[in-house]
Amino acid sequence: MSTVPSLAPRIQDQTVGPARVLTLPTSVDDVVSWRASFLTYPDLAAGDHLRQKLTVSLLDKGTQQRDRFELAQVLEDCGAKLDLSSDGLYVDVSGRALADDVPKVMDVLAEMLRTPAFDPEEFEKARAQVAADLQRRMEKTGAQAASALTRRLFAAGHPNHSAAPEEQLRTLQQLTVEDVRAYHAHHFGAEEWTLAFAGDLDHDRIRSVVAEAFEGWAPHDAEPVHETEPSPEAPGRSVLPMPDKSNVDVRIGHALPLRRDDEAYPALYVGNYILGGNFAARLMNTVRDEKGLTYHIGSGLSGISTRYAGYWQASVTLSHEALEAGVEATLDVIEEFVDNGATAEELEAKKTTITGSYTVGLGTTRRLAQSILTTAERGFEMDYLDQFPRDIEALTLEEVNEAVRTYLRPQELHEARAGVRPEPVETPEHSASSR
Repeated sequence: MSTVPSLAPRIQDQTVGPARVLTLPTSVDDVVSWRASFLTYPDLAAGDHLRQKLTVSLLDKGTQQRDRFELAQVLEDCGAKLDLSSDGLYVDVSGRALADDVPKVMDVLAEMLRTPAFDPEEFEKARAQVAADLQRRMEKTGAQAASALTRRLFAAGHPNHSAAPEEQLRTLQQLTVEDVRAYHAHHFGAEEWTLAFAGDLDHDRIRSVVAEAFEGWAPHDAEPVHETEPSPEAPGRSVLPMPDKSNVDVRIGHALPLRRDDEAYPALYVGNYILGGNFAARLMNTVRDEKGLTYHIGSGLSGISTRYAGYWQASVTLSHEALEAGVEATLDVIEEFVDNGATAEELEAKKTTITGSYTVGLGTTRRLAQSILTTAERGFEMDYLDQFPRDIEALTLEEVNEAVRTYLRPQELHEARAGVRPEPVETPEHSASSR
């Protein structure tokens, strides 16, 4: 078994006003990394994912106290990094600074979050950038296939639903800077405001810094309105013609009736890893190495949260000539794996890989802070950071194969293809063909 450092006893969990502050001192000198998030509860069915994305993109473009250049100068002078991003129900924060400069950076972060300027010219630039990103996604077969599969499995109000880029562009063009201001006023606040710090730190000093920077920042009054369960169509296929593309990206999958805190999750996670988790997995060995039908294939558990359901999917990139043979071979491997299960040798090999990767992943302050924050967001105790590899090691072959048989259902698979060439007859996105 891989040696995993004991983390939980070294993490201090403090309540600082409306914030939860988790701090982990490490042996690294002078540097502190942090990850933070708060819940926004967007109305996803009404296009709030775009309002939130625009709002977040404007936070570092000037505040009511300082313009964008003054904000950037503070960070540059102390060599600090500070990034904000939109992630479904959350706004995420990440950063790193010298230990002595953490107070300055926290002051800048508080200013960005609480008093952004929302300059109309900056809004227009941000909207153009988001539009350009969407247009680039429209040219990527993988992105198109992946989003089409989510539309088969989840309604528009679910965090895993990805609207078609064309639809998002139409929504985007209707948004104004006033929409962004209103979204910020209603959805930004210290709602489950959680900050995780790792590095050369003192618990009490970080607590004081957070208390001073975010004093008076209250939770917002938005309430959750997102869907939590899947709303799948009948199993079938979505086809997105992209005639100028040399390859076809295919996504095959179905929704899953379990959450991240389900006791069966570790077994299913390992089972999927054996099927399609890395270059030594079944799908890669058979469809790529043995049959030579693809350069890339894999599978994964996607969008699974303690707050809402997710899904399982396999992804494969194929040439036009190998499309049907490649999809058929992929489905054959999936069906055989569900029917007959993993072997003891596969299980032991993947246990070593997973626990080893987990240990390596905790080797930097950045990854430590992210792991602590993710654990907190899931509602887990900090002991989970130490327990996860033990849970993996303790899994039996029977538990893994039972989870695979229970949760992977080849008869319920949906399929999305992007990059196909148009056929002589009409082929709408939601054609009624299935295996």
